[in-house]
Amino acid sequence: MFSRIVPRYDLMNRLMTGGMDGRWRRRTVREALVDADPRGGIVLDLGTGTGDLARDLRAAGVAQVIASDFARPMLVAGRGKPGLAADSGVTWLLSDALHLPFADDSFDAVTSGFLLRNLVDLPAALAEMMRVLRPAGRMVALDMTHPPPGLLGQVTRFGVERLVTPVAGWLSGSRAAYRYLPQSLEGHPAADAIVDLLRATGFTDARYERMGMGSVALHVARKPSDA
Repeated sequence: MFSRIVPRYDLMNRLMTGGMDGRWRRRTVREALVDADPRGGIVLDLGTGTGDLARDLRAAGVAQVIASDFARPMLVAGRGKPGLAADSGVTWLLSDALHLPFADDSFDAVTSGFLLRNLVDLPAALAEMMRVLRPAGRMVALDMTHPPPGLLGQVTRFGVERLVTPVAGWLSGSRAAYRYLPQSLEGHPAADAIVDLLRATGFTDARYERMGMGSVALHVARKPSDA
C-alpha cells in the first residue's frame, strides 16, 4: 500500500498537514537532541519513508543517521531527493521495526514520523527501540492521534474523515491508501495509553504533547541511564 503512493507521498504530506509537517519534524529533531551533542551522534530514524526526518536530523548536525523503512520504494525515492542523494551521513536500510538488525545500545536517539499507528505489534516495536538505544538515549515519535474530546475534537475528526482523506485519495490516485488513514487510528492506543506502554517497556520521563488542533501527538521518552 505505501509503495503505491510513493510518487506523490511528499506532496500529500504537505497538503494534508497544511504545510505544518515541516514544523512538526523540526520539533521532533529538537526533542531528540536535547542534552546531546549531535556532531558525534548516531540516530535511527524508523519508518523514514522518503527521508524528510532524516534530512532534518542531518541539517541539525547529526553526524550519522540510519534511515530505515520496510518499504523499498520509499527508500529508493529518498535516496534520490535533493539534499540526500549525495549525503554520506545518511545510510538507507531496509528493515523491520519489530526485528531491528542492530546490537544493543547502538543509538543516541530513535525517531519516527507517522509510524506508530502502522505497527502490527506496538509493544514489541517499543521494546526494540529500548534495546537499541544507548543508556539515557531518547525515543521521539511523531504521529496522528485520537482527537481530544469536545467540540475541537469533533471538528478535527470531521476534517480528517470527510475532507482531508477523500481529497488526498483523489489527488494521489489511491483512494484505498488514504482511506486507511482514519482506519489506522481505530485500533491505535490513545496518547495517554502510549505513555503507559512506554513506561511498561522501561522508558522513563515518558510524556506527549498535542499539535495540529489535537490530531497529532509527539511522544518523548528516555532509556534509563543505568539500563
